[in-house]
Amino acid sequence: MQKISEKIMVTKSFLPPFEEYSKEIEKIWETSWLTNMGPLHETFKKQLEKYLKVEYLTLATNGHLALEIGLKALDLPKGGEVITTPFTFASTTHAIVNSGLKPVFCDIETKTYNIDVEKIEELITDKTVAIMPVHVFGNPCNMKKIEAIAKKYRLKIFYDAAHAFGVEVEGKGIGTFGDISMFSLHATKVFNSIEGGVLAYNDLQLQKKLRLLKNFGITGPETVEAVGLNCKMNEFQAAMGVVNLRYIDEQIQKRKIVTDRYRKNLKEIKGIRYIEDLENVKHNYSYFPIIIDENIFGKTRDQLFDELKEYNIFTRKYFYPLITDFDCYKEEYGQIELPKAKYISNRVLTLPIYGDLAIELVDYICDAIKKIGE
Repeated sequence: MQKISEKIMVTKSFLPPFEEYSKEIEKIWETSWLTNMGPLHETFKKQLEKYLKVEYLTLATNGHLALEIGLKALDLPKGGEVITTPFTFASTTHAIVNSGLKPVFCDIETKTYNIDVEKIEELITDKTVAIMPVHVFGNPCNMKKIEAIAKKYRLKIFYDAAHAFGVEVEGKGIGTFGDISMFSLHATKVFNSIEGGVLAYNDLQLQKKLRLLKNFGITGPETVEAVGLNCKMNEFQAAMGVVNLRYIDEQIQKRKIVTDRYRKNLKEIKGIRYIEDLENVKHNYSYFPIIIDENIFGKTRDQLFDELKEYNIFTRKYFYPLITDFDCYKEEYGQIELPKAKYISNRVLTLPIYGDLAIELVDYICDAIKKIGE
């Protein structure tokens, strides 16, 4: 097959028409209000509450700091254990550790790569204070079972919904479940505000706490009531969010077209498995992960990853390695038995996906995978 000269990257950030963004940020010059919950921040907040179908939300400068202030706002006792997944981005675990809490890793299930709800209860001890599941690749966890477990043991639930912007379950915004959900608005996500994080919740009491925690704990010119952080979203980020929100539905639809094409093409390639849409879920098609069975496909994930580069196709081993294999965690957690998570992590490859990825390039990627397998 003819190799193309242009590089196909695993993702490409969406940027709105320059004129629209320029028009929006003109308002900043009119007010000279750059940060500290300015008018664009407030506009963006209200628009997001409506779009995400959530009761309340708090904006932060990025998703990681949103996780940290969210954990602080839940008033979890220091040293408490938080049951979470090893198949996630570093931020999930770092936020737990930085908050003085101890991560307890639960294996995953192999259909959606989310936390295995059948294994959560056996990990609960008298030190367990919360569950932090991740909606991996935007696919919802089994929230019904998780919330039943949390209620039984009086645990808090903090969903890392970094990948799940705009996802709905049975018509409800995914951010309405649990105590808090965090959405990432990083440049590489389905929806971005350059950088950004969103905390969604149903308890109005959390709003005051989070506002305090994201602004150093300051309550007045001479009063500081809490040990907070500085993670206020600035007006330039908010402006990008306001403009990009006009295009999000169109971008998700374009991603669906790309996803459908991948599924159609890869269906015939033996040894390649992908996730299907879940029932009663409005997906956002944030990633397109595949699992490579080397015994059937004929090549390992790592071989496919390397050989695709020869076709100018750049994929990502995501998530690999497992959190428990990171240098900073493996001494304490490296010996934990997580067979399903290990299996998926060693075989997962996310293929290029973004709204403007041409169908011809999707076909090219699939043809390259087929040729490498042969």
